[in-house]
Amino acid sequence: MTTPRGLHVALIEPEIPGNTGNIIRLCANTGAQLHLVEPLGFSLEDRLLRRAGLDYHEYTRMHVHRDFATLRAALPQGTRWVAYSAHGTGRHTDWQFADGDVLVFGPETRGLTPAQRNVADACLRIPMREGVRSLNLSNAVAIAVYEAWRQRGFDAHWCET
Repeated sequence: MTTPRGLHVALIEPEIPGNTGNIIRLCANTGAQLHLVEPLGFSLEDRLLRRAGLDYHEYTRMHVHRDFATLRAALPQGTRWVAYSAHGTGRHTDWQFADGDVLVFGPETRGLTPAQRNVADACLRIPMREGVRSLNLSNAVAIAVYEAWRQRGFDAHWCET
């Protein structure tokens, strides 16, 4: 990958095919590039993944990476990494998004590791009520992507590379 332009979504070791299918559809509709980091908790041929993503695969730029280090090496130096976590210290609405930002999300059952959060330029959280379990992964990614796109005035060309 040679260009940092646009918006990137990285799913680290996603576990639930329906969530990833919904995120494929989201990326198709917003123009964000999708990066999946292995091991995946499902096959890319999984019927639930296909069902949730419908025929949006052809409209999504999707890359599969062997591990987190391979993902980081695939994008240019200077790329900004924005981690999303219940351990985040800033609100998702406070970050000023720019071309090439990578929005990073961990596995549904574990979230990002401290090491993955620590290499990020920011670790953000989406506000939620106390005492309630976390949001569904595909909902959290949608909130983050649309906030980034909103800040850019919903410019249809910003996410496209």
